[in-house]
Amino acid sequence: MHWGVGLVPSRSCVIELSRNQTLSLFWCVGAEDNYSFYGDIVAFPLQDYGGVMSGLGSDSWWKKTLYLTGGALLAAAAYLLHELLAIRKEQEIDSKDAIILHQFSRPNNGVPSLSPFCLKMETYLRMADLPYQNYFDGKLSPQGKMPWIEYNHTRVSGTEFIIDFLEEKLGVNLNKNLNPHERAVSRAVTKMVEEHFYWTLAYCQWVDNLHETQKMISIPGPLSNLLKWILCHLTKGIVKREMYGQGIGRFSEEEIYMLMEKDMRSLAGLLGDKKYLMGPKFSTLDATVFGHLAQAMWTLPGTRPERLIKGELINLAMYCERIRRKFWPEWHDDNDNSLYESDDSGEVSKTHTPLQDFSFYSRTGTFDEEGTEFSISQTPDTDFTGQSLFDSDMEIDEFTDHEQCK
Repeated sequence: MHWGVGLVPSRSCVIELSRNQTLSLFWCVGAEDNYSFYGDIVAFPLQDYGGVMSGLGSDSWWKKTLYLTGGALLAAAAYLLHELLAIRKEQEIDSKDAIILHQFSRPNNGVPSLSPFCLKMETYLRMADLPYQNYFDGKLSPQGKMPWIEYNHTRVSGTEFIIDFLEEKLGVNLNKNLNPHERAVSRAVTKMVEEHFYWTLAYCQWVDNLHETQKMISIPGPLSNLLKWILCHLTKGIVKREMYGQGIGRFSEEEIYMLMEKDMRSLAGLLGDKKYLMGPKFSTLDATVFGHLAQAMWTLPGTRPERLIKGELINLAMYCERIRRKFWPEWHDDNDNSLYESDDSGEVSKTHTPLQDFSFYSRTGTFDEEGTEFSISQTPDTDFTGQSLFDSDMEIDEFTDHEQCK
């Protein structure tokens, strides 16, 4: 008897995952155009078209044992797939006057997300000082996107559309101080980062540095190691296929890293010695770029992008540190390099609270820039030359940064 494994969704049908079939799965690569399945994983007997079992005599017990063992293994595989997909029932969420942010679960290395787009979106909400609630249900939006939001029972997916929606509904605008030329440059850089630089990061994260990425994924349970291995290798195959379709995956590894380096050098040149990419005040572009550069800074140990950002392109590392410490006071890096801080800032980096999960987060409600232990202005960090990490723009009243999003 042959066995098949299938996915049973809410409607009356079965997607067969048996012979010569593969399951397209996407977990947390970070791209915004992917799909997922929801339902029940089942193992079921297939019709014995060839009469294999009927042709076995009573003396072929060892063959019958092999078939039974195979069926048991398929049943075990069905269970693993069920755990891996994290299939669960639909849950009603009351999103009245509240922003519900759906995103991938937190990794176990202290970084908020292994997805540049999820980190971008959450950083944007903090920059705009919009209270939100995280929801780590693992479910993609109806368009197959991650992250996505719910607000007053309206679902919006795709970070660009989410930001447009919030600007229209809530009146926030991080780009109000940009002139038409700066807005055009900001959009051009955003597309370079999200449509080009992202894919080189994905290659480094999910193909070339897969072993280290696997360590960062958090999956509870006794079979967590096996599930993480399956997840990572499924994701690796998806990333390679998507990269080939995009075009960048048709080049060699050296050529991919060469393209990555050009993008990073372009960002370093645009930033220069400014506080933020477009000047003394942060904008939506900073949330985008930070979401991507943070992956090179904190999730790719020992790789070429990490060596580049912490070496020759040190202004990008300082930029990432500025944003992390300003908008993520509870994000504590156990491997903080003394290059980015002075002795009098040690207590600030050691005092932290866990990353926000399901509770509501509000920037002004969580820490006060002027009078709490997270105050940057009280403990300006310096690099090894003694120069402030917050450069000459640090003298600008921080209150102006807050006012631009009102």
